[in-house]
Amino acid sequence: MTAIALYDRATKGFDDRVAHAVAVLRDAAQDHAGHVVQATSLGAEDMVVTDLIARHGLGIALGTLETGKLHAQTVELIPRIEEHYGLPVEVYRPQAEAVIHFVKSHGDKAMYKSIDLRKSCCGIRKLEPLSRMLEGRTAWVTGLRREQSGNRGHVPFVEADDKGRSKYNPLADWTWNDVWHYIALHKVPYNPLHDEFMPSIGCEPCTRAIAVGEDFRAGRWWWEDEKAKECGLHVHEDAEPAPIASSLIGERS
Repeated sequence: MTAIALYDRATKGFDDRVAHAVAVLRDAAQDHAGHVVQATSLGAEDMVVTDLIARHGLGIALGTLETGKLHAQTVELIPRIEEHYGLPVEVYRPQAEAVIHFVKSHGDKAMYKSIDLRKSCCGIRKLEPLSRMLEGRTAWVTGLRREQSGNRGHVPFVEADDKGRSKYNPLADWTWNDVWHYIALHKVPYNPLHDEFMPSIGCEPCTRAIAVGEDFRAGRWWWEDEKAKECGLHVHEDAEPAPIASSLIGERS
C-alpha cells in the first residue's frame, strides 16, 4: 500500500492551512528577498513546501544537505526536483577531510556507539554544511510540523534561530493527512521510501521502517533515548524535552 493510499485524506480547514502556508512563504520571500533558502530534507513535508514555492513563483532558493549517507532513493529526488519544477537545487556536502578523519578515528558505524559520536557525525555531515548553506542569508524555510514529535509540539510559523536568522515553518499546523492530501492533489514527487513505512527519513544507517503503533519518528535513531532524537538542526540550546508524540501509523484521522 502506498503512503498516498494510506494517509491521503481531506480534513476540515485544509484549504485555509494551504492558504496560510503560502502567505508565510510569501512573507519570507518578500521580507528576505534574495537572502532566503528552503533547507529541504527531501522528505514529504519538504516536497510540499518546494511545490508551494514553485507553484506560486516565490523567490526562495532551494538547498539540501547530501550527507554522504543518504539512501539512493533520497539522492535521486534532487534531479527529479530540478526536472519537475525547472528550479536548481543547491547541494551542500560535508568536508571530505573531516569525514575521512572521523571514520578513521571512530569507524563507519560510530553513530551506534554513543549519542556523543552520533551527534558528532551529524555535526560533520549536517550542521557544518548547513552553516555554509545559510551563510549570507537572513532567513530559511523548513518543513517542521508540530505533529511530528513532542519536541516539535510548539513549533511557531516564524521564529529566530540561534544565529538570529528568521526561520519560517509554513506547515507548522499541518497534519500528516494534510501533507499526503496535498501530495496526491498536486502529484508532488516524493521519496518512495515513504511507501515502505518510513515517515521520517534521514541518513540510511539512522533510519528504519516503523511498525503499527510506533511514534512518527520512532524509525530515527531508534537505539537512543527519545529526548536525544534530534540531529541539532532544529534544537534550541535552552529547549526542554517535550512529551513523546502519539502514534500516527495506522491512524487516518
